[in-house]
Amino acid sequence: MSEKTVTFGDNILLPAIGQGTWYMGEKASQRRQEVDALRAGIERGLTLIDTAEMYADGGAEEVVGEAIAGQRDKVFLVSKVYPWHAGGQKGMAACEASLRRLGTDHIDLYLLHWRGNFSLAETVQLMETLQQQGKIGRWGVSNLDYADMQELWQVPGGQACATNQVLYHLASRGIEYDLLPWCQQQSMPVMAYCPLAQAGRLRTGLFNHPVVNAVAKEYNATAAQILLAWVIGHRGVMAIPKASSIQHVEENAGALAISLSAEAVMQLDAAFPAPKQKTALDVV
Repeated sequence: MSEKTVTFGDNILLPAIGQGTWYMGEKASQRRQEVDALRAGIERGLTLIDTAEMYADGGAEEVVGEAIAGQRDKVFLVSKVYPWHAGGQKGMAACEASLRRLGTDHIDLYLLHWRGNFSLAETVQLMETLQQQGKIGRWGVSNLDYADMQELWQVPGGQACATNQVLYHLASRGIEYDLLPWCQQQSMPVMAYCPLAQAGRLRTGLFNHPVVNAVAKEYNATAAQILLAWVIGHRGVMAIPKASSIQHVEENAGALAISLSAEAVMQLDAAFPAPKQKTALDVV
């Protein structure tokens, strides 16, 4: 398998495809399948797992906690804090609650889920305190656009931000106008959520698109694998698709071995052109 990796900080190499957990933990009847899928992903090298206190009101963190029990050291664990918890004592309590649900004493990467009432300075202060206490390794942000990042960069300590997690897929390319080039300039990894355009809505259109399917046929791959290969083909970008079944995990892992040719990328670009002007950051 090709070693497609993304570097976090100075010394952490992670697979360019991780595992997302949005919508996990919502139904007790699916818990066993979700835990098994995450474990299968870890076995196949998809060792970054992304979750959040928001997902199923902590239920997804509990699923992750069960999946990583006994193998915490194999996993790079990411969770996210609600904006209204992202400062002061509320933030300390939120992180403690996430740690309990995850069954661990530290989170490798803790993200501000989106901007809220706490100032960026207050959030940075919270993150630094949690780092000093050993509860988190690195910190970052999610759903912050170019202007937000410029603002963060002016905050004392703000340049320690390790990543920005944003919506990004073939049919939503707004970040390519200014945000992605800037992150690449800072050598800051970008984590793409909904890289398959979120089940439903755009997903069907993308999965059934003739150009996507033609490229998939050429590579003897699935449409989903081509969409993932396209996302991680961008420098410093990793994808965190949700995979609630072992079959999906295997499919996602297979995308790490696909390197799209310049011609294939041109075909996809022609079908889904990048914006030529600033567009609002897509958020779901």
